[in-house]
Amino acid sequence: MVLQFIGIDPDTGKNGSPTAWVDLETADIVLQSYTADDETRIQCVENTAPGHTKGIPAHETVIRIPARLVPLLREACDAAERSQL
Repeated sequence: MVLQFIGIDPDTGKNGSPTAWVDLETADIVLQSYTADDETRIQCVENTAPGHTKGIPAHETVIRIPARLVPLLREACDAAERSQL
C-alpha cells in the first residue's frame, strides 16, 4: 500500500487531526476523523439506504468529517482519479 498524504484539518492542533490520504494502488480515499457520536450513529441507522438492512455492519463505522475538510476531500478525489489513469 502506498498512501499519498493529501492534507490535514487546518484548524486542528497537534493532537486529534482529521486527515486525508489516497491509496495510490487502489485509488481509495483513506480518512482519519472524529468517531460519530451515538446520536449521529442512530440517525444513520434510521436513514439506511433503501433496500438495505438497518444497522451498521461490524466491519464498517460512521465518522464525522468537519466541513472545513471539504477542500481536502476534493483534492483527495482528484488525486484518486489521477492515480487510476
